[in-house]
Formats: sequence, structure tokens, C-alpha cells
Amino acid sequence: MTKIKRALISVSDKEGIIDFANDLEKLGIEIISTGGTAQLLKNAKVKVKLISEVTNFPEILEGRVKTLHPFIFGGILAKRESALHQKEIAEQKVDQIDLVVVNLYPFEKAISKKEVTLDEAIENIDIGGPSLLRAAAKNYQDVTVVINPGSYPMIINELKENNGEISTKSKKKLAVEVFEHTAFYDTIISKYLRKNMVEEEILFPSNLNLPAKKKLDLRYGENPHQSASFYRESFINEANLGNAIQLGGKELSFNNLVDLNGVLEIIKDFSEPTVVFVKHTNPCGLASADSIQDAYQKAYAGDPLSAYGSIIGINRLVDAELAQLVNDTTFVEAILAPDYKEDALEILRKKKNRRILKVGDLAKQDRQVKEIKKISGGFLVQDRNLHKLKIEDLKVVSERKPTQQELEELLFAWKTVKHIKSNAIVLTKDKQIVGVGAGQMSRVDSVKIAIMKSKDRSGDSHLASDAFFPFRDGVDEAVKAGITAIIQPGGSKRDQEAIGAANEHNLVMVFTGTRCFKH
Repeated sequence: MTKIKRALISVSDKEGIIDFANDLEKLGIEIISTGGTAQLLKNAKVKVKLISEVTNFPEILEGRVKTLHPFIFGGILAKRESALHQKEIAEQKVDQIDLVVVNLYPFEKAISKKEVTLDEAIENIDIGGPSLLRAAAKNYQDVTVVINPGSYPMIINELKENNGEISTKSKKKLAVEVFEHTAFYDTIISKYLRKNMVEEEILFPSNLNLPAKKKLDLRYGENPHQSASFYRESFINEANLGNAIQLGGKELSFNNLVDLNGVLEIIKDFSEPTVVFVKHTNPCGLASADSIQDAYQKAYAGDPLSAYGSIIGINRLVDAELAQLVNDTTFVEAILAPDYKEDALEILRKKKNRRILKVGDLAKQDRQVKEIKKISGGFLVQDRNLHKLKIEDLKVVSERKPTQQELEELLFAWKTVKHIKSNAIVLTKDKQIVGVGAGQMSRVDSVKIAIMKSKDRSGDSHLASDAFFPFRDGVDEAVKAGITAIIQPGGSKRDQEAIGAANEHNLVMVFTGTRCFKH
């Protein structure tokens, strides 16, 4: 371990820095500092030497160049056990720096302001700070580097306990924190500059950098023996769970968040008052209606048994009447909505454990946000399935032509089926799910399960299939159950067999020309 005799302090985040510097001074550690930080410490009666006094060179270019000097970087990077390094810094009269305390210009905060210009953003790109941090972290054996004000108490305690020294274990940990932080910092900058400086849209850059900060540690992952945390992705310009506000209930679990994400993506797709009940990412109840209260009751009636322990998504402001409906529903894990009236929150908070999430405006859509799936050895990145199907996009392939009402119902069914795990079949009636078949290896089995789940409500219902029917057997099963209209992508070599089955039984069949698998 190296005894700390000299510290360099240059911080944008001034939290705790005066007390920390006072403690360093009491321990006999010399402090050198830059501009604003030096002035703050001087005003607090802390003894400070300006960087310019060390370098014999003034800060120039409006502060762009302050610490970039061999007297500073030589003092940080010199190896204490290297005779050559020690000889060279002695010849050049470079004093060693043992502690570097730096945090960076607040680039992320600067660009979060709506009125920020590109020039202003660029001026908030820190150059000297990352260089100091990386130099100190590289020479962690001899130099302690601190980026987080939360580490100040630990540093002071160790200095007091170890006669002015910091353990190698602590220095290693602090150095790793630095490289993680500077990597995140550079990722934020590159993401912002790509958006604001590159004219042509590059959908998938050569290097995938994911700027994300840990929001919270979770109790466990999908199962109790798995550890997990939730990371908030930066700069998402639409309603998302990273920016959601929890207004009540116990802490969120891994599975809660996965289901809540499914809920959120579903309700974004519907402009009419809509409510969805989700279990294991699949909607077990979903309905649209003229009022949000009616939509809630219809959605719950879709499958009351499966609704037990579900997560509910609502695409309207929650009022007291709707809150009472939620409270009257047996065991709701969580509820997500754009916002809540105060009297509604009072009602909902009566159930102490139920999570209540506010996500804000659902209308915004950020098409730059990609969908990312982790696989062994890498990531799969794709555009999200934001395709909006319109009535004029449908191709009627059956002899019987659909009415306007049937077309609207088929579109509702299609918007629903895209959110169900493949192979997916959904049955709807009057803009309400009446049966779901999800995640089966055989499409005809999904049809059978959807019919079974409908509990004799399949008569006159509309069926949506997320991919084509490879055989006519799925259509034949639909006929037996009284289903009257089918929407599917088409594209099978046996399309004519499926169309023929529809015509034999006077069913409507329309093709979308696009599928909506969800794996």
C-alpha cells in the first residue's frame, strides 16, 4: 500500500466535498484543485493549491484545458516501484499524486433539457476529467481514484485506520467503478451525437453500446435461487418502466417487471378506452369499450379464473369508480396506468401490497428504441413490431365479404394476437377476448385451446392467428366452434385449402400479408 500524501480534487458534483477535503487536510494530505472546486474549498477555509501553480501554466480556452499537463499526468501515472519512472519524474521535478477525486461534467443532465443546443451539449463533454480518472485507475496499485461522493466516508475511515493508506482491495474496486462509469459516459455521448450529428439513419451500428444505470436490486430473478437487478435505459422518449413512478405497494419483482412490460406494450396499441389483464406476459383478458369502466368489466369477464394474481394495464386516467372495481377484483398483483386521481389512489392503497405504477403519456412513440433479446454468446437486436394495420391493408380472400363491423373486430383481434406468445390464436367478440391459445408447438392445438378457454362463447366470434395455417385443420376446428371470421397473414403453400374450408362453411377470411410472431 502507498501512503497518501497528495490529492487532486476536481468535481462537478460538489456534494460532501467540503467535509471530505477538510478531513483530508486534517490527515496532513496536500490538496491541489481546479477552478470552481478550488474556489469552493478556499471559501470553506480549506488549504488548496491551484493546478496552475503546479503546472506553471494557466487554465486556457475557457477551462477546456486545465489538467492536461505532464506535471499532472506524470504525477498520476508514475509507478512507485519503477526506478526508471522515479528517476524521470525526479529529473522533471514532477510531484506524485496519490489520490484523484474527480466527477464529470453533467452531460446527461445537460442534454435532458428540452432547449439544449448541440453546441451547449458539446461544451458539456468532459475531456480532462475522464483522462484523469482513467490514468488514476490504470495506476490503481499506487493511486486511489474516487468518482462517487458516496465513497468519501469509506476513504476517510480507511485512511484513519491504515495510517494514511488505502487497501489494494479498495483501490481495485474503485478503479473498476471508474472504467464502468467512463464507458457509460462515452456511450451517452455517442448515442446523443449519432442522433444529432449523423444525417443518415443507421439502424444497427457496428458496435452495440447500451447506456443503462441500475435502478434497483430485485429480491430475486425468475426463481428464488436467481439474483437480479433492474437497469434503467437512458433517453427513451415514450412511456417506459425505467421512468415509471411507483405510487404504492411492495417492491417490484423480476416477474412483475416482465409482465408489466407486456401490459404497457399492449395498452400503447389501443386508442379506445382499453383494459388488459396479463398472466405470464400473455393477456388473459382484454377489452375496449366506450368507457374505461365498461372496458374493465369486459376484460375481467374474458377469463375471471385466470385473472387471479394478474397484472392490469389501463390506458386512461384512473378515477375513484374504476379504482373501486379494481379493489373488488380478487388478488391483483399490480396495476399500471398513465395517471391516477387522488381519491382513486386512496382507494387503491387500501390493499397495501398491490403495486401501483404511473407511466405518463402513452401516445408518444420512439421508433429509435430497439428490441433486444439476450442469447448465449450475444444479443439479437431488431425493430419493435410497431406495424399499424389498417382496414385498407386487408385482403379479403373468402367468397363471403365482411361487413364494416366485422372488419373492425378483426383488426381488434389482430392488435391483440401480436402480444400473445406464438403459436398464438385469439378469439374476440364485441372487442373483448373470449379465448386465447398461446405458446403451443402446433397451431391447431392453439385453436383448440382458445376454443376450450372460451367456455362456449366461441359462437359468432372472430379468430386471429399470428401466422398462416399450414393445414386446413385449424379452420375446420374454428367452424365446429361457431367462429364466423378469421384474420391471418396468409402465405402458406396450402392457403387454398384454408380458403376452401372457409368458403365451404361461409366464413369470412382476410389476409394481412404480414405475420406477428412473438417468441
